[in-house]
Parts: sequence; structure tokens; C-alpha cells
Amino acid sequence: MRTLREIAALRETLGDCRRRCQRIALVPTMGNLHAGHLALVESARRYGDVVVATIFVNPMQFGAGEDLDAYPRTLAEDQEKLESAGCDLLFAPTTATIYPRGLEAQTRVSVPGVSQGLCGGSRPGHFDGVATVVSMLFNLVQPDVACFGEKDYQQLAVIRQLVADLHFPIELVGVPIVRAEDGLALSSRNGYLDPDQRAIAPRLYRTLCELRDALEGGEAIDTTLATGLERLRDAGFEPDYLELRAPDLGAVTATTRDAVLLAAARLGPTRLIDNLALTLPR
Repeated sequence: MRTLREIAALRETLGDCRRRCQRIALVPTMGNLHAGHLALVESARRYGDVVVATIFVNPMQFGAGEDLDAYPRTLAEDQEKLESAGCDLLFAPTTATIYPRGLEAQTRVSVPGVSQGLCGGSRPGHFDGVATVVSMLFNLVQPDVACFGEKDYQQLAVIRQLVADLHFPIELVGVPIVRAEDGLALSSRNGYLDPDQRAIAPRLYRTLCELRDALEGGEAIDTTLATGLERLRDAGFEPDYLELRAPDLGAVTATTRDAVLLAAARLGPTRLIDNLALTLPR
């Protein structure tokens, strides 16, 4: 696996791949990789001849008071994991490479509608940062396919809208959530949890499972969500949101059958997110 830091070298290398008619698959990450990220690489391996991963801790998607400075940078360990998973090329640029004129002067991409509410409501500007850097990576790599995890459900919805609106010729692949044995969705931020918090954290997923069963059994949506919030608070979480949406993140109506439960909650300083698909009864 080659690691490149500069844009010119990346373009030259991928130009050679295209001349050989190789299909390029992209896996964007912020590093501090875990099994969920490696599942993205394995999925990309099935869709492309050349797998390109990126590691870039994007300052534009962090708000004031968030964990930009504390976010783990583990490049050497990440390189070993990517190579073992079958990645061919790693692009790991510096902030100055991606934003040479600084953040304030940077052109930004905003995706209206789907980026509002949920994480977009509690993290203002977050999805503008995501949409901007993903657009740049799509331009730099020009992949045929890109793989994103379904744990960040709203992020994937934003990127799907971005690809459609800007006419990127890219196939998007959503990769299912990878969970620990106790059900906790894998996340780079799980490392912030202390042992007591880590023991509590799986209750977020268990609560979603209980709510799914209740909703599929015909329980009222408002009552079920209120019960879920109470259970999360009783377990020690500080809920950010708990909502039921249509798969496109639109509102649930009387005719909605497929739906998704989405939750975000803090456990100490750590913000956890999760989601679960379900089918509402007629």
C-alpha cells in the first residue's frame, strides 16, 4: 500500500489507474480506524479494482467546543490496518494541503433540507463541513464508487443528495453498521468512554431495539418515543434527539411503512449516535 500526502502525486497515480481502465473505489475516513472502517474497505474491494482510503481530520466539520484537538491521530496504526484489509492507496493530506487559503476563505458546499434537524440541528455547520470536504475528495480522487457507513445515517443521506444535485458520476454504497458483541455501534469516539460508561453505552442500541419492537407491534409513535427518552435518561444518557423518520429522513405519515429510528445521546462528554430500521404495521 502506498501513502501519498500531496495532490499532484495522487492525481498522477490515479491517472495511471484510469489509463489501465481500473475501477476506483473510495473510502473517506478521519482515521483512528476500527472494524467498521475496515468493513468499508472490504466492501470497496468488491466494487473496485483499486481501493483508495483517505485519512483527514476535517476541521470544517467540528464546531466550537467540539473535540477537534482531542480527536485521535493514529496514522501508523491505521496504515497497518488498511494494508491488512487490502487497501491499495492511502491519501493522508495535511490541513494546509486541503485548505491552502484557510477555512475562512474556503468555498463551501451546503446541502439544504436533508442536512437540517437531527445532527444538523445540534451541530450547526457540521454538514456544510462534511459536504465541502467530500466534494473535494470526490474531485481529487474521481472514484467510480464510494463506500460510507450507515451508522452516520444523516451524513449518508446528505452525501446521496450531494451526488444527485451536483451530478457526480459516482455509485454510493451504504455499508451496514458494525457492532461490538454487546451491540454498541463501533465508533472512533467510543475510546473516550471510561469503563463505567462503556458498560452503559450498549443500552442505547438495546433501547432502540425495544422501541422498534413496540412500534412494529402497533404502539403509538409519540408514546413510544417518550418512553424511549425516559429509558435513556434513567440509564444515564443525556439524549440529544430520538426520532422516527422515513428512510429519506422525511416525516412519517399514515402511509409510511419503512422507517428508521435515529438517536443521539451524550454519555459523559462522549456523543453517541445510532439508528435502526423498522417496518410499521398497516
